[in-house]
Amino acid sequence: MADMLPSELLSDAFRRISDSVVSVLDTLGPDDLNRRPGGSGNSISWLIWHLTRVQDDHVAEVSGQEQVWTAGGFVDRFGFRLSVADTGYGHSASQVSAVTVDSGTLLLDYHRAVADQTLGFVRSLGAADLDRIVDERWDPPVTLGVRLISVVGDCLKHAGQAAYIRGLPSPPV
Repeated sequence: MADMLPSELLSDAFRRISDSVVSVLDTLGPDDLNRRPGGSGNSISWLIWHLTRVQDDHVAEVSGQEQVWTAGGFVDRFGFRLSVADTGYGHSASQVSAVTVDSGTLLLDYHRAVADQTLGFVRSLGAADLDRIVDERWDPPVTLGVRLISVVGDCLKHAGQAAYIRGLPSPPV
């Protein structure tokens, strides 16, 4: 049996994010997607949008590609009143409220397009590529491998939060 390549390991990790997103969004309607636990928590819509925006933003930056958000026209399809560059980082309660959808289909379409671009990039990587410095603002500087694992960790965390919210009982009517 051959040794697993870093590109195979990263591909598996990013596929796990997508599997979680698909599982969370399956059959949910707008009320469930946009419900904010406790009235002010992050909704499933916001969490899936945010994790996808972060993956799109960070992977596009290190791969030298345009973000799917703009290249695929998703910024216009979503029509949120947010900056084009907004990924949701540090959002206020009112900004979280601006991220609502009528169905999970658009979220899923965007996520799948980002996942496809991400997988295309990570499949092209060799072990030596992971040592490339991609951000010198930190001490120590951030390598490509560290950045990609950071994205995986953040996205899986938010996918888990969305899955938890999906499992909460609906508020009484």
